[in-house]
Amino acid sequence: MVFRKPPDGGWGWVIVVVSFFTQFLCYGSPLAVGVLYLEWLDAFGEGKGKTAWVGSLANGIGLLASPVCSICVSSFGARPVAIFSGFMVAGGLMMSSFAPNIYFLYISYGIVVGLGCGLLYTATVTITCQYFDKRRGLALGLISTGSSVGLFIYAALQRELIDLYGLDGCLLIVGALSLNILACGSLMRPLEIPDSPPPEKPSVDKVPDQYFVYREKEKTVEENISILEKGYADDKCVNSTPDCKQESVLSKNVLNSINIHEKDTYRKKVVEQTNFCKQLAKRKWQLYVNYWEETLVLFKNKVFSALFVAILLFDIGGFPPSLLMEDVARSANVNEDDYRMPLISIIGIMTAVGKLTLGILADFKWVNTLYLYVTTLLMTGVALFAIPFAKSYLTLAMLSGILGFLTGNWSIFPYVTTKTVGIEKLTHAYGILMFFAGLGNSLGPPIVGWFYDWTQEYNTAFYFSGFCVLLGGFLLLLAALPCWNACTSPSSKLPPNTYSYKVASSA
Repeated sequence: MVFRKPPDGGWGWVIVVVSFFTQFLCYGSPLAVGVLYLEWLDAFGEGKGKTAWVGSLANGIGLLASPVCSICVSSFGARPVAIFSGFMVAGGLMMSSFAPNIYFLYISYGIVVGLGCGLLYTATVTITCQYFDKRRGLALGLISTGSSVGLFIYAALQRELIDLYGLDGCLLIVGALSLNILACGSLMRPLEIPDSPPPEKPSVDKVPDQYFVYREKEKTVEENISILEKGYADDKCVNSTPDCKQESVLSKNVLNSINIHEKDTYRKKVVEQTNFCKQLAKRKWQLYVNYWEETLVLFKNKVFSALFVAILLFDIGGFPPSLLMEDVARSANVNEDDYRMPLISIIGIMTAVGKLTLGILADFKWVNTLYLYVTTLLMTGVALFAIPFAKSYLTLAMLSGILGFLTGNWSIFPYVTTKTVGIEKLTHAYGILMFFAGLGNSLGPPIVGWFYDWTQEYNTAFYFSGFCVLLGGFLLLLAALPCWNACTSPSSKLPPNTYSYKVASSA
């Protein structure tokens, strides 16, 4: 498929709008799953840890399956994947309304909806990058706020729908709203050259010899005539004299010798094909070995290893509030009459503000993005430690806003990864980090829920969450200190393809 130069505008702004609404529609319910979490606790009577798996799978499975999502978008294109994923999200939400138990929700809501969201995220980011080059950062920033706005609106919407139509009716209506993703996906037309000639079909003459098991040599006109004459002579000699029969025997011997020669040629071709397959397999194996060697080289970088631990611990400890904050308020006996806005809605709108603010700060030359990211981790850990002391709606709302703003550090995470490993290793390194981020998203809420089932209060759970985030932040800060570069001898050389983080100049 041939693509034009990114127009940085035009139909690209339509792509931004539909990508924004796609993320709004697909991530609205999974990110605001805390409202549904309370209803599932009452409906199925399961423990908080077991019930938390539904929301954690919906938010983590897309990151865990990010390599598969990338392959699907590369193979089929953004528009077909977006339309198919729209059916997945809508179907998963509607099936969840008929769930007889919590295990059914693991499949319908956790895996089906979660995988659909992961495919849609990859499709929207890919099609946006194709349409924008100079304004790519702005375009990606705009579409990424769709999920945060979806969290803000869906938290209140789902609560209102539950009050009016019950849990099952809420999931049916939200699933029906998700069908609008099909309309958004249909507008994601690929950026192809409109007047490009159709691809030329490969002719047999242009295919190299080694791709044929056997190819008979073309005969000249004289050879074809001699074959016809020989066939005519054989027909005449069927019922003729012994001389003709002897001539027929001689011709058969000649044909046998030709067949033997052709068999030898065929064997040679088979040997060539076998060697070709062996070389191909060896090349594929070498690529596989090179991938793991590059991965090993990445983990030899102290900052990358610390970043890997930090993102895992941050998602284990920092993600549960967006899922469990409503239940925290209920466990603290907060009066429902004091609710002016759902706590999850506050987290959502402040996450959008945090993404934009931190993204703008990261563009300043005097700001070190790694230290900025570490600061958000440490502040998140402190805020998590403060949750057990919040006993009113006002304090919980303030902490929800702080945690939402700091969760916006996702917008600067690609900057940090690029500074750590270099642009050449960004795709490889970012895929590894996103996998472990998805693992943290999947494990965090169930762990906090299990702590509650064990102790019957959230205090220990959020102390554990705060400790995880603070530990990751301090490890990353320790690995990024400039003293490591000063302690390195000038004569010692780093291994190839490794990068050490250098503090940005204050110029």
